[in-house]
Amino acid sequence: MRALIVDDSSFIREYLRHLLGRMGIVCAEAVDGNDALAVLSTEKAFDLMLLDVNMPVMDGLACVKALRDARLNPEMKVMMVTTETDNSFITTALNNGADEFLMKPFTPESLREKMILLGFAAAA
Repeated sequence: MRALIVDDSSFIREYLRHLLGRMGIVCAEAVDGNDALAVLSTEKAFDLMLLDVNMPVMDGLACVKALRDARLNPEMKVMMVTTETDNSFITTALNNGADEFLMKPFTPESLREKMILLGFAAAA
């Protein structure tokens, strides 16, 4: 299984890479939504994208919408990783193609639970 971690924080990328690596998941990284779309235009073999919301250049909402509109990897699950808790934001993200949310700050257990909700048995 492969995941693309998209976050402008190198600390968060490193932390997610560590947690997913312990689940046996191979990870690639991108620093913003534009970078993520560039990666996905050349590499489509990702099962999951963990996508930060608040990033420079291209934020997570714009990225998930562009990703779904372009149908770069329609089967890939997108988990928004965010501090946003407003219901209207969540509705907008889901309407744009997000599959799940992981609220910051998060624990290894909460990440594992979200992975299971998305159907990734490797997280069990």
